[in-house]
Amino acid sequence: MNIVRYTDRDYTAQIEALLRTSSLFDPIIEQQTRAIIDAVRERRDAALIEFTERFDRAKLFPDQIALTQAEFMTASIRADDGLRKAVADTQRNVESFAKKSLRKNWSSRNSHGAKVGEKFDPIKRVGVYIPGGHAPLASTALMTIPLARVAGCSEIVVCTPCNAKGEVNPALLHAARAAGATEVYRVGGAQAIAAMAFGTETIRPVQKIFGPGNAYVVAAMRLLFGHVSIALLPGPSELLVLADDSAKPANIAADLLAQAEHGSGHERVWMATPSAKLLKAVEKEVEKQGSKAERGEKIKRVLDENGWLVQVRDIDAGIELANQIAPEHFEVMVRKPERVIAKVVTAGAIFVGNDTPTVLGDYVAGPSHVLPTGGAGVAFSGLTVDQFQRRTSVVEYNRGSLKKAMLALNKFAEMEGLHAHGKSAQIRVK
Repeated sequence: MNIVRYTDRDYTAQIEALLRTSSLFDPIIEQQTRAIIDAVRERRDAALIEFTERFDRAKLFPDQIALTQAEFMTASIRADDGLRKAVADTQRNVESFAKKSLRKNWSSRNSHGAKVGEKFDPIKRVGVYIPGGHAPLASTALMTIPLARVAGCSEIVVCTPCNAKGEVNPALLHAARAAGATEVYRVGGAQAIAAMAFGTETIRPVQKIFGPGNAYVVAAMRLLFGHVSIALLPGPSELLVLADDSAKPANIAADLLAQAEHGSGHERVWMATPSAKLLKAVEKEVEKQGSKAERGEKIKRVLDENGWLVQVRDIDAGIELANQIAPEHFEVMVRKPERVIAKVVTAGAIFVGNDTPTVLGDYVAGPSHVLPTGGAGVAFSGLTVDQFQRRTSVVEYNRGSLKKAMLALNKFAEMEGLHAHGKSAQIRVK
């Protein structure tokens, strides 16, 4: 891992370089993604079949793009008791959390005595992307689809990559079916996002797209924003741990390795601490545990390129760094975590204490693990159920309340030179 200390002469420059790296804005990835999007828009199913063969080494025919109900049922039959219980446990927590976040219709009276309010309707047709390249993320099905179901979305479309045989991981399929998916397509990558945005002969376009993905998937989401609604930009995984000398080095190292394990090369992991002793201990633990990791080569690549151990002057400096990074996952392992939690306002999700590893959020805790990355947390929050709802304002005046509004209304129409605006109200009160 890369090490930087606040006592280094070039500390500020190193931190600035660290903050400049983002998986969201890579010009080469963007150029390649544009070409994929254009191909799907122009050649539709034919482009999906071509890219599936090129990237996933699977030869598909048009009638194989969509998974059948028989494949759905087979996946569920093959699920063992352990998988069924794990899926049910996570789904219960996710749905319970989502129900508490649902927006509800409301109304009140404004200063004119008119009735104003909002109504919230489920988005009818939503698209969910579930990664399946380096690892089939069955957990992502449970962190997205149940929110759509709780919101009341009637059409829940899933796109996920297949293997070289054209098969979708059965555990992922079982999770998607249990969660409430209504359609599943064996298409991955940027081409899947383009297909859901524009539609093809097989895949009807959706109204809004959700879910995490690799750098190409996120680039496609960013480039297609406006053609279709995009929930947020959840790219390659990130973790920042802020710790003092009360933290356990082995725990920190294990968590850093866990997020680096995704292995695309674009993941980013950091630890910040004022303790030189802890930094050294974590460095040794990373080497020790990493040497025994099953995905050791992928982990090493991530740690070499985007793994940082940072010695900060104090915890306040660590808080400042956290707000600048806006990490997807933020672990707090300090004696007084409440102060840190109150001051860090850009993290996707916060995990508190030595016994709360990020993996709990990845799999079972309840809040969705679909979170902003690449610094997007400065302006974006993580995925919540209300993002599957469409908000509409409702305004209802009567003749009396309209009369009360006329003085201000006429003034604005006169000031802006929009006389027909004013007359459209005046005609009602004459």
